[in-house]
Formats: sequence, C-alpha cells, structure tokens
Amino acid sequence: MKIAKIHYGWVVVLITFLTLLVSAGVRSMPGVLIVPFQNEFGWGRGSISSVISLGILLYGLVGPFSAIFLQRFGIRKMVVLSLAVLGASLAVTPMMRALWQFELLWGLVSGLATGMMANVLGVTVSGNWFVKRRGLVVGLLTASAATGQLLFLPLIAKITVDAGWRYAMITIVAVIAVLMVIVVIWMRDHPYDVGMAPYGSTKVIRPEQVKGNALLLPLIALRSALANRTFWLLMGTFFFCGFSTNGLIGTHFIPAGHDHGISEVATAGMLAMMGVFDLLGTTCSGWLSDRMDSRKLLFWYYGLRGLSLLFLPYALDASHPMLVVFSVFYGLDWIATVPPTVKLAAKEFGNAKAGMVFGWVAVAHQLGASVAAFGAGVLRDVLGSYTVPFLSAGVACLFAAIMSLCISKNSKVNYLQNQSV
Repeated sequence: MKIAKIHYGWVVVLITFLTLLVSAGVRSMPGVLIVPFQNEFGWGRGSISSVISLGILLYGLVGPFSAIFLQRFGIRKMVVLSLAVLGASLAVTPMMRALWQFELLWGLVSGLATGMMANVLGVTVSGNWFVKRRGLVVGLLTASAATGQLLFLPLIAKITVDAGWRYAMITIVAVIAVLMVIVVIWMRDHPYDVGMAPYGSTKVIRPEQVKGNALLLPLIALRSALANRTFWLLMGTFFFCGFSTNGLIGTHFIPAGHDHGISEVATAGMLAMMGVFDLLGTTCSGWLSDRMDSRKLLFWYYGLRGLSLLFLPYALDASHPMLVVFSVFYGLDWIATVPPTVKLAAKEFGNAKAGMVFGWVAVAHQLGASVAAFGAGVLRDVLGSYTVPFLSAGVACLFAAIMSLCISKNSKVNYLQNQSV
C-alpha cells in the first residue's frame, strides 16, 4: 500500500508552532517574576508592571512591520535573528541590578524580539503555505501561545521557587539555542523553495517579490485601512481582547493568587490548565471560522469571557475548586478570538494585505494589554486588591461582544485591492 507523502507545509507549521510556543513562554514569564523581583529588589508592582506594559506594547507595535519583513527577508532569517536577540537579552538578565536595566532588557529588547514572532508569523505562514485549511492552521498556531504557558509556566515557577529565577532564565536560554538549530536546518520560507504547490493547490507558484520601502508599506496599508469601519471595529474588539487576556490574567493572575494565599506553583499550574483548554478552544475556533459567521463567533467568545471575569473575584475568595472552574471556562476562550478576527480581516482587505492589516489590529490588542498590565498593577498598589481590574475587564468584554455584531457582513475587498500599497 502506498503511503501518502506529508506536505512540507505541515513541517513548517510544526516548527512555527514551536517558535511561537517558546516566544509565548517568554512573554508569560513576568507573571512568575513579579513577586521574586518585588522581594529581591524592593520594586513595587506598579514599577514592575510598567516594564511589562512597555514590552507588551512594543510586542504589538512590531507586528505590522514584521509582516512585511517576513515577506521581504524570509521567515527563516527573521526568526533566527529574533531568537538570537531574545536569547541574548535573557542571558544578560541575571546580571541586572537596577529597574532601568529590566526596562531595557524586558521592556525594549525582549518586546521587539518577541514581536517578530507574534501572531503575524502564523498568519504569514498560513498565507504562504496553505490555500485550504487556513483557518485551522491559524487556530493551531495561535493556540501555541497557550501551549507555551502549558509547558513553561509550571516549569519556570518550580525552578524559580526551588533554585531561583536566574536558573529559570538559563533554562529558557538553552531551549532557545536548541530551537535556533531546528529553524536553521528545517524551516523554509515558501512552497516554491521545496518545489511544491501550497497545500490545497496543484500549481507551483514563484513567490512575488515585495516592492517598496519595508518601513513605509505598513504605514500606507494603515492609511488605507483607517477609512474602513470594519478596521476600527476589529481594532476596538481586539483592544478589549488584549485588555482581558495577556495584559491582565497573563500578567497578574499569579500575583492575585499570591494575595489570596495561593502559591506561585499552584497558580502557574492553573494558567497551564487554561493553556490546555485554550489549545482545544482556539483550534476548534479555527475549524469553526472556516464554517461559520466569524462575527457571531466573536460575539459568543467575548460574551462568555466577560462573564468568566465577572466570576473571578468570587472564585478567588471562595475555594480552590471554584478557581479551577474559572480556569477551565476562561481557558477555552483565552485567544479563541484570533482565527475569526484574521478571517474577517482577510475577507475585508484581501489576502495580500491581511498580514499587515492584522498586524495593526494586533497593535490595538497589545495596547489594551499594555494598559491592563500597568493599570492593574497600579490599582493593586492603591486599592490592595485586583477586584476592580477584573470586574472592569469583564464589563469591557461584554461591550466587545456587542461591537462584534456591528461588523459588516459585506466585504469591500474588491475595492481595497484596487488601492495602491
């Protein structure tokens, strides 16, 4: 019996999954480090949160430019460069002594490096390698962020508690070094590089050369998108998405648990549980976005997330089982919003612009996350608890659910494709 040959696109998806997994693991580490840094250096949570906030913001701002850099210079080169910069910043981190050094290494360098390996990388890979199953691929690659938490947070928390946070940094640097070798050997930029057609097609196509200024093209794409109502609605909903996920829960869930007498290892385990269920939820979301109205999917995702966040203060005060219920329910919806948002962006602006436009939409996501990361830290210092930030995020998600239904059903892609970029 003849065995069907695996399309090389799935190999690229696997390597991209691992890359995004490690990048997400690094981005989630500050949640584990807040309390140790507070104890060792005497920094307030507001000060530490300001650094995390800057890193989150730069992570988002790089997105639109990473889309064009990935196409101009190649996925493999850009990923290797980003991993090298990220690894170097982590290797130097154990030697830091002042807040400004933390700001430089984690706010600036780490933010820029991980930004090149954000969700835009998954969108670029799916666009280059797949004609069919794009929604599923975007869902899988988006879910890698959850899997990063699943693998790294409990490990990092355990190493931090047992041996100290510096050893945790060394562990991640070693993982990045191994990943760089994998990317160099097996990553490919385009199906044409291996003489194949994209998955779902039979025609081998030479990739188009990106023309124009790599720094200017995303700005031109932004200018044309600013006149589009759907773009503003996608940005608005994604702002609230970031406000209610990595900026709030990803950054402050472990310190909030610590305030209620729950150990860092236990709360990191709950975040890992969220990662397990988000892996399922986001992958299913990608499958559903290929088959259902993405606007209605976003309505349900944001609405259910809002209800779970309104429940969180009660779960923290109640019992461990209630917090487990929250972790499961919230985890299913952590970043399930990405596949339908990508689908709506591609429908409205066309596949050629989808990466850059989604990159700008992702800026709004990280801006919301940045506001939540800093604001929640400040409010915790002032009020002594995270109740107000959690409830505010819940209400914001309910508003985002209503915004999702305001997105137009009718695509303007034919018009926009005639606009110059």
